[in-house]
Amino acid sequence: MITAKARAVDGPDKPFRAAEIKRRELDSQDVLIEIKYAGICHSDIHTAHGEWGPVNYPLVPGHEIAGIVTSVGPHVTKYKLGDRVGVGCMVDSCGECENCRKGEEQYCLKGNIQTYAGVDKYGEPTQGGYSTHIVVQENFVLRIPESIELAAAAPLLCAGITTYSPLNHWGAGPGKKVAVIGMGGLGHMACQIAHAMGAEVTVLSQSLKKQKDGLKLGADHYYATSNPETFAQLAGTFDLMINTVSAKINLNSYLSLLALDGALVNVGAPAEPLSLNVFNLIGHRRSFAGSMIGGIRETQEMLDFCAEHNITPKIEVISADQIDEAYERVLASDVKYRFVIDTSTM
Repeated sequence: MITAKARAVDGPDKPFRAAEIKRRELDSQDVLIEIKYAGICHSDIHTAHGEWGPVNYPLVPGHEIAGIVTSVGPHVTKYKLGDRVGVGCMVDSCGECENCRKGEEQYCLKGNIQTYAGVDKYGEPTQGGYSTHIVVQENFVLRIPESIELAAAAPLLCAGITTYSPLNHWGAGPGKKVAVIGMGGLGHMACQIAHAMGAEVTVLSQSLKKQKDGLKLGADHYYATSNPETFAQLAGTFDLMINTVSAKINLNSYLSLLALDGALVNVGAPAEPLSLNVFNLIGHRRSFAGSMIGGIRETQEMLDFCAEHNITPKIEVISADQIDEAYERVLASDVKYRFVIDTSTM
């Protein structure tokens, strides 16, 4: 077994502590990665706090992983020692179902294996990227382009693909009016990606506090949703809306902003249920949809797209001792726009 230093949490109300975890010996197609940076995602907080259901503690979160290949199994063909690589939200899937064969492993009909808080094919609990090393099957490892710094690459493995995938699937591009709800870790990525795809981009944020950032990152327009006039002014405007907010919002108000055949796609994952009035859908042939991450092929496509268009998340690098403080700041919306842990401080 391979020993890795990590930061673990022992319960929903417990602080993070230094820990040692065991990584499996390399199987024939496994890659050992020395993790250099791990992003903090709101999903980490929901899971660590037990808000999405029972958790098998102790838990090591983290599914925004960037590092260097340090060892490979004998049958690995895609990677070699020294390669710059990343790992996202999943580390395996059945590989056989219809969705996996389509390259949509995130929707594996048997359930993909999550990078943390899951159970791997060996029956062991998975532990994530708040650690110094991880072992992953090569087909679930991504290649990080040379032009993207490792620290900035980490959040792309979740925040980047979570926003790229629906923008890609629902056809954001020239002639399309796209609204991004929320200007946080996900929202600031959606803004950049939609702009690079050629869409006309509007940010809908609670206030105008981040307007300057939004316009700099590619938004053509920026509105405060706390202003009731915003919803009257923009009624029936958008072809596509990406909701990045991980809290309960008034869906009916936002659905009214969709044009005929428009779609509101939820990528934020609030702990509480959302409700809507179905007449807000059928009255204008609107759609309300959800999207998770992307498959491995699409995630690599996203990384290459971001490299081509010089898109990176805006990050604040922290030490492992600052994780608890970072969680508090994320919940208080006090981050611009993604925390990234320097794992050398484990």
